[in-house]
Amino acid sequence: MPASDPVNCRYYYADFFRGRDYEECRLIKRNPDSRPWRRPLCDTCPVPRILRETNCHEIALEASVTKRWGFVERVEVYAVCAKHLLELNDPRHCPRCAEEEGA
Repeated sequence: MPASDPVNCRYYYADFFRGRDYEECRLIKRNPDSRPWRRPLCDTCPVPRILRETNCHEIALEASVTKRWGFVERVEVYAVCAKHLLELNDPRHCPRCAEEEGA
């Protein structure tokens, strides 16, 4: 069994059945241009928080592992509102979805 804390994210997949030791992030796996994923990246990943806090019901995410300052890896997220085809600067807030909720 893994020694790290459990991950509460819809994109995280793990298989430890009968001695298997397999983990992956299915969101990062979809991006061929990303650096390789490692389990410790989940501890600081913004995706679970974005999915909890967003007002956009049809959010589409793309994630990649990037390096900052030459050695610190982190997950960067690109978000689009699929309903309004709007690129979101803040993935937690879609202005068009907010207008619809207020109407």
